[in-house]
Amino acid sequence: MHIIGVDEAGRGPLAGPVVVGAVALPLGFRLRRAPGELRDSKRLTRLMRERWFAYIMNTPDIRAAVSFVTPGVIDRIRITRATNLAATRAVLRLEQSGIHVRQARIFTDGLLRLACRLPYREVIGGDELLRTIQLASIVAKVTRDRRMERLHERYPAYGFARHKGYGTKEHYRMIHQHGPSEVHRLTFLEEVM
Repeated sequence: MHIIGVDEAGRGPLAGPVVVGAVALPLGFRLRRAPGELRDSKRLTRLMRERWFAYIMNTPDIRAAVSFVTPGVIDRIRITRATNLAATRAVLRLEQSGIHVRQARIFTDGLLRLACRLPYREVIGGDELLRTIQLASIVAKVTRDRRMERLHERYPAYGFARHKGYGTKEHYRMIHQHGPSEVHRLTFLEEVM
């Protein structure tokens, strides 16, 4: 039996995908030789997130999966449905690594919902309470940050490597100067521009 935690990164930015991570731990699993104190990804430094990410990916008993939803799909179905779609896909991808998700105990952070008939429990503040959700938040955040850094190479004028698509003054200035790119969420820009 496994415990699965699910969390997202990138729900609020003006650009880039929303990314959901799902992490499965065997029941009774202990974090041995951990790289530091485990916290929600937002409360870790970039270096500590990267160390935890490497730990997650290189520990044989831990399984992780991610799913992206692109800005175009976010614009079409809206962010809540897009995030829930990514959450469902991430959990179902764990099956490809041998996890029996239908027999697992699944916990999602906050109001993140699975769009399938799997039993799960929404945990408000789960990224502060459950280590599986904390690990999932790290997987989602590191994966999304890396994606935004690659998008910076394609669209250097917007500064994605620095602000990761969030609505900073610099980002707004670049949107006004260059117009939106194909990786901007146009429905988000309508609300703020």
